[in-house]
Amino acid sequence: MALLVTDPLYLEHQAAGHVECPQRVLAILEHFRATGLLKILDPLPARDATLDELALVHGRDYIESVRWACERGGGWFDADTYLNEKSYAAAVRAVGGVLAAVEAVRDGKASTAFCLVRPPGHHATPSRGMGFCLFNSVAVAARFLKRRVLIVDWDVHHGNGTQDIFEHDPSVVYFSTHRWPFYPGTGREDERGAGNIVNVPIPEGTGRRDFLAKFKDGLAKAAVVKPEFVLISCGFDAYARDPIGGLGLEPEDYGTMTDVVRSLGAPIVSALEGGYSLDGLGPCAEAHVRGLMA
Repeated sequence: MALLVTDPLYLEHQAAGHVECPQRVLAILEHFRATGLLKILDPLPARDATLDELALVHGRDYIESVRWACERGGGWFDADTYLNEKSYAAAVRAVGGVLAAVEAVRDGKASTAFCLVRPPGHHATPSRGMGFCLFNSVAVAARFLKRRVLIVDWDVHHGNGTQDIFEHDPSVVYFSTHRWPFYPGTGREDERGAGNIVNVPIPEGTGRRDFLAKFKDGLAKAAVVKPEFVLISCGFDAYARDPIGGLGLEPEDYGTMTDVVRSLGAPIVSALEGGYSLDGLGPCAEAHVRGLMA
C-alpha cells in the first residue's frame, strides 16, 4: 500500500485568478474519491518542517523574508510567484509533509508515498522564490535523508532550484526531463554539475514514444549510482492538454514512467510540483499512484 500525504492548509495558499491554485489539489482528491483510490491509499498526516530542516538548503535570511512578508499580508516575489498571509505556513507544511513521508518510507512503514502538497518547490533556490515556488521540498528531503539519493524531475519545466542546490554535491543525483527551450531557461544537456546532473531537454512537438524513450535512457544514466532512495518532483504539466506547458503526454504515460522508476528497486517518495489542467490532473495522478502501488 502507498501512503498519501495532504493537508487542508495547502488550500490556504492562494491568489485570485492564479493558475497555481487550491483547485489543483481538490481536483486530484475528487478524482481519487470517485475512482476508489482514497479507500486503498494509506493516509499519513503532514507535519511542519523545522527551521533547521528548511535551512538544510535555504538561507535563514531568505526563510525569514518569506515569513515576514506573509505576516504582513503577502505580496509578490516576481510576476509569477505570490504570497498571502497563509503562504509561509502552507510552504512549511509542504516541506514537512514530504519529510513525514520520507521518514515513514525510510523506516519501512511503506515502500512508496505520494505527497499532494503545495505550493510547489523545484524552482526555489537557496535564496530566492520563483516560478510559483517558495521552499524546495524535494531538495530539503534529499539533504535530510543523508544517503545516496536520486531525484527524478519530470515536470515540464526544468527544476533550476534543485539543480542549483545540488550541482556541486555528488551525494545527490538530479535527473530532469523538461521542455526546451522554455521557462526558466536552464537545463541544457551540457549542464552536468559535478557529474551528478543529467538533463534531457525535450523539444516541443516531441511524440510520446520518443519522450518515453528519452526518459528511459536518461534515467538509466542517472541510476548508475544505484540510489538508496528516489524522490520524484512530480509535475503533470507535460500532459497534452495542460494550459501552460503540454508536451503531448497522456495519463498512462505517467504510469509508464512510474513503472520505470520503480524498476530501480529503491523506495520512492513523490511530491506534486506543476500541472494545471483541472480535468487532466486527476487521471494523470491516478496513473502515477497506481504505478506506485504496483
